[in-house]
Amino acid sequence: MSSQLNRRTFVSAAASAAGAAAMAPLLSACGGGSHRKTGANTRTGLKAALPAYVPSTAVKPDIPSVSGGGNGAATDPAFLNYPTDQVATVSGVPGKGGSYTAVTPLWGTIPAAGNSFYRAMSKALGVDLTVKPADGNNYNTVVPTMTAARRLPDWIQLPAWWNNAFNTGELAGTQLADLTPYLAGDKIKKYPNLAALPTGAWQTCAWGDKLYGIPCFSTNFALAGAIFYRRDILEAKGITADQVKSADDMWNLGKELTDAKRGVWAYDDVWTYLSLFWDVPAQWKLVDGKLVHKYELPQFLEAMDWHYRLAKSGFMHPDGLAGNNAGQGTRFYAGKALIAGGGLGAWNLADHQSGTAADKNYRRGSFDVFAADGKSTPSIFLGPSASMISYLSKRLKPAQIEELLSVADYLAAPYGTREYTMVNYGVEGVHYTMDNGVPTATKEGQKDVQATTYPFLAAPASVISNQGADTVTKDYTAWAAANVKYGYKPLFWNVNISLSQSLATAAAAQSVEDTIKDCYHGKKKVSDVQAAVSRWKASSGDRLRAWMTTNVLDKVGTGQ
Repeated sequence: MSSQLNRRTFVSAAASAAGAAAMAPLLSACGGGSHRKTGANTRTGLKAALPAYVPSTAVKPDIPSVSGGGNGAATDPAFLNYPTDQVATVSGVPGKGGSYTAVTPLWGTIPAAGNSFYRAMSKALGVDLTVKPADGNNYNTVVPTMTAARRLPDWIQLPAWWNNAFNTGELAGTQLADLTPYLAGDKIKKYPNLAALPTGAWQTCAWGDKLYGIPCFSTNFALAGAIFYRRDILEAKGITADQVKSADDMWNLGKELTDAKRGVWAYDDVWTYLSLFWDVPAQWKLVDGKLVHKYELPQFLEAMDWHYRLAKSGFMHPDGLAGNNAGQGTRFYAGKALIAGGGLGAWNLADHQSGTAADKNYRRGSFDVFAADGKSTPSIFLGPSASMISYLSKRLKPAQIEELLSVADYLAAPYGTREYTMVNYGVEGVHYTMDNGVPTATKEGQKDVQATTYPFLAAPASVISNQGADTVTKDYTAWAAANVKYGYKPLFWNVNISLSQSLATAAAAQSVEDTIKDCYHGKKKVSDVQAAVSRWKASSGDRLRAWMTTNVLDKVGTGQ
């Protein structure tokens, strides 16, 4: 959860909608044509393309990052107060007067063109940057129309969970600019704020051994989500998170908390996140040197069986059982469903405000990662280090690319700096005022400053910040610090893999996923899932495995 997410609840919603996209290698279907590419980066090629990492010391957090140890993970640092000394990290204006267009998705009301915030930003950036936000709800159809006509703007945001719809692997090098000559190795030191972004995040921007994208909202501790619970209600009953250490404990909790006569159920929909506690991988697992899909693993079937029985137990809220996830937040706030799975973006200031409006005692908590059997060492796979990635047009000249990279360096200034405040809040006295040390939007700011606009082109590494709700920040960071050691890099972590359309369809395995959904909602049995898996393997799954082995595992390695 990043500081940006406090004002962008759409991110968690988008991650939930993406489903497997947040929990699998990034896939891109490739069409035909002379530029058709399939495969992935090579180890040596990727190493040469990646930028050097130089951490920033511009701002000191109130709660430092905690390392996960040897797994390479680290929690996001946290701020209890907005920095009062807003240091500058960029001298002068980064641009040289160029004129450019940019397109980003926006889940919200699109501000008027040429508004006061846009004008102020162009002045601060030193370029005439015309930003044209597009409706995020149909962005996956808007972009392909532009690429088909070869009419991409100078700068565009392409969320990674839509790589397949955008055909990003094909666009790399044909319509998107190669940034490797400008950012590889020590060259990135020309842009200190970009150099402070995690190496793993840059890896998600690489295609075919070259660097094409700029990561936004990057992190060293990305998880698919968590199992949340109403901490205030459970603790009033004497139940604390540390008492839950196995699937059996969760089952017993279901019995204890459910009171259907009072309209209270223990569970909402939890499969997507709780199933991971059975050591279910993102997609592939290496067994005796061979790729095995998660569908074929015994632990996957064990998780499936537990959730099928949960659906039949009476412990799940009827609306959750029916798949009505849109109302999950309302049920959680009302105390009608006490345990629910969700993306970590849900644990923020907006949630605290909505929850306490419904119940003044409201407090969100999350169970620690545990092993379903209660005996094994807990583990959970890390997701991509960045899922929001922007790209520059191949039409741009080298001097223009350098100018926009300088602009990106400004946009990527760390949390609480002078540049960050401008990018996220606008001009003081016009778009925001300081209220008890917190930048607070004015009416004009509420209308014009969409805090997702410019950060969708470039943004600093994520931090945790919930101004006015210290309990939320402390609870989240304590949970993250306790669980970061359980994270592991899954096979092909942060690796972009370009697939043909037929293989991308095989990877999606929609018929299997539909059957799985019916099973954890109690409509179909585990045997039905097994049958669907068998059909999938025979029709395309085994072919997908063979291709992944030859073109990715043998050439790239595990990516771990």
